Amino acid sequence: MAARIAGVIIPMQKHVVIGLTAIYGVGRKRAQVICDSAKVEPTKKVKDLTEAELDSLRGEISKLRVEGDLRRDLAMSIKRLIEIGTTRGMRHKRGLPVRGQRTRTNARTRKGKRTKR
Repeated sequence: MAARIAGVIIPMQKHVVIGLTAIYGVGRKRAQVICDSAKVEPTKKVKDLTEAELDSLRGEISKLRVEGDLRRDLAMSIKRLIEIGTTRGMRHKRGLPVRGQRTRTNARTRKGKRTKR
């Protein structure tokens, strides 16, 4: 039986606090807070969780904006920046670094593979 929370299958062999980070929008700190509020032992393995514990985790995560909703919100924010023509929006549109990094060197991740001239 796979543990499915927020539409994501949580890795069964990992601790709960680590397994919850498989959900987009949940990091280590937020996973710890979720475990505390759901009264689930963070060091317990996901495969050892009872159905009641899984339900309490699902309840806590349902209060948060994660996965599809969060991705949609981020995409809408970027789209809004592009539409109103901000510098950040234009940088997103051109595929350049957005937060003031140098582009003469060291922007390969954002700019992509070098092109021949």
